[in-house]
Order: sequence, then structure tokens, then C-alpha cells
Amino acid sequence: MDLVEVTEGRTRFFVPRQDPGLQFPPGNAPVFYNPRMELNRDTTVLLVTLLRPRDYLDAMGASGVRGLRVAGEAGIPVTINDRSERAADLIRHNVETSGLEIEVTCQDANVLMSGRRFDAVDLDPFGTPAPFTDSAARSAGNYLFVTATDTAPLCGAHLPAGMRRYFSRPRNTEYHAEVGLRTLLGFVVREVIRYDRGVEPLFCYAHEHFHRLHLRLRSGAAAADRTLARIGYVMQCPGCLYRTEEAGILPEPADCPLCGARLVAVGPLWTGRINDDQTLAAMQEALPSVTAGTAPRISRLLSTCRQELDTSSHYDHHVLAGSLRVSPAGIESVIERLRSLGYSASRAHYSGTALKTDAPLPLLQEVISGG
Repeated sequence: MDLVEVTEGRTRFFVPRQDPGLQFPPGNAPVFYNPRMELNRDTTVLLVTLLRPRDYLDAMGASGVRGLRVAGEAGIPVTINDRSERAADLIRHNVETSGLEIEVTCQDANVLMSGRRFDAVDLDPFGTPAPFTDSAARSAGNYLFVTATDTAPLCGAHLPAGMRRYFSRPRNTEYHAEVGLRTLLGFVVREVIRYDRGVEPLFCYAHEHFHRLHLRLRSGAAAADRTLARIGYVMQCPGCLYRTEEAGILPEPADCPLCGARLVAVGPLWTGRINDDQTLAAMQEALPSVTAGTAPRISRLLSTCRQELDTSSHYDHHVLAGSLRVSPAGIESVIERLRSLGYSASRAHYSGTALKTDAPLPLLQEVISGG
């Protein structure tokens, strides 16, 4: 392979040379490496530095960059796996060059995770993590990290694929990024609780073309029951912008209180918080002490996530204004007005026009209209 040297964080490694003239250069290289996922890896290294798991599995290593960075920058014992011999050879080359003590395996990820336990398991596949989540749930001791890049199925744009992979019915709404993230989290939760284990979200977010979960696992039926109680639905009106949340395994039929249309169930998905504020605060505090090329973006992401409401949907500021045929005021002024009226309101981390609030829709429309 024709290799080039790359640096991320404090880690130097080699990847195959990519053709910049192609539509998606990483997809045509002999071993996959996507530089656009640097923020994903930066946030994981930052979080793992704080969590200090006993050991860590990079289950689908490709070039090995994620595992290399966790070992070298966080000082955690690491195993890097990839079923491709070419990828495993490149990982070994990168490990030898780094001088780090890292175990490298070349197995089917499901076989490896079915036979061994790791304190932290990280799934970062090309596309969907669905075929690997069950074995990862059994392999992970205290932490499970999951990336999904199949955003179209998760967000409802490719509905049959989303239903097949995640046994959920996403809906392609204006809050589709939220739907995708919570659909993924709901799916992972359902895989974990079958083993009488619970899930606590630490840091979960949607960014550009991927969704990312960082989860703590808890043992026991009681923990699993608490987790199950957070599975539910967004009940969306197909006739107007009304929506509400409903907990439970099966949605109850209901009509829109504003226009009378039958509400459509979006889910099952995760409801409730997707981030742990203490964890995010610790990440903010530690960020200046780590080397991260995306540090300014991480800082903004953490800040927004800490302020974000836990609602499972948002209203699009521009969609609301368009439906009312008014020019939208600044989103910050709308948020301030809602707060002055005694309601909670915030931005969402994945969209500049997303507005989260517990205010009733008619009042929100009145505020948007300038009332």
C-alpha cells in the first residue's frame, strides 16, 4: 500500500493515500480512514481519559487510529480488531511504529466479542452498528460506545431500512436528527436490557453524517427496568406541527388536540436525557489539557449540550415562521421571551434553527408571531 503519515491529537500513524478527486475518497482506499471523523475520535479520547476503563476494545479498527489514540493519549490498555487481513497488517505497522503495547487481532467482531469481555467496547462500523450490538452488549463490562453513519435509515428517509435494522418506525420530520439519535439509543437499550442490565447515557450527540453514543452500563434487573421505562414515542400530528411524548412499549391511539388528526407514532425510541451534566462539565474542564484538533468545536458542542432540554423533539424556527407567514425574529430572542413567560427553552446541538421548549404550541406560535 502507498501510505502517508497523518497526525491526530498527539498520535502519528499511517493510512493509505486517498484520491481526492473521488466523491468519497475513504470508501475507495484499501483500508478505511475518514478524516472527517476526527471530532468523533477527539471526543472519545477526551471522555475515556476521564472514565479510565480497565481496558478498551476498538472492535473495527481499520487503520487503528481510534485504538492507537486511546492507548497513547489516554494510557488505557487497548485491543484493536479488524476482520480484514490488510487492515490488521496496517494496524500492526502503526502499532510497531508507535512503540505502544497494543494487542492486535484479526477476527470477525461478533466472534471476538462473543468470546471475550472488555471494560469498554467501541463500535465504529462503516454504516450501521445493528449487526454487532448484541455481541457488544454481552462483551462490554462498564462502557459501550457506538457510532452509526447510516443516518438516512435512522432519520426515516429510508424507512424500510430503518425498520429492518432498528425495529422502529422513524419519521422524516424537521427534527429528524433527534429522531435518529434517539432511535439508535432506543435500539441499543433494547439489546442491552435483555441481559438484565441498564443503560445510563453519558454523552450522546448527532453531528453532520453520524450519531454517537457513549453509555455506562449498570447490572441488575432493577437497572434494566429503569432503563426500559425511558422507551417511548413521539406522537406527531400529520396535519399540523403539534407533537407530544408518550412512554411505553406500545403507543396509545390519540388525536391531535389542536386539529383533530390522528397522531402518528414515531418510535420506539429513547425519551429523557441523553447526556450526563457532570460528565459534560468534567469534559469541559479537561478539554484544555488534551491535544484535540477539533477542540473549539468540541467546546461549543459541550456548551450547547449542557443547556439543551431533554425533549425528544424540537421545533424548527424557520418552519414555524413559514407556517405563520411571518419573518422569524432571532432565535435567541424567542428563547428569552419563552423563559420570561415561565417556560424552559433552549437550542439543540445539531441545528442552528432548532428550538426546544416545554411551552404549548399555540403559545410558541404567538411568540414567533411577535405577540
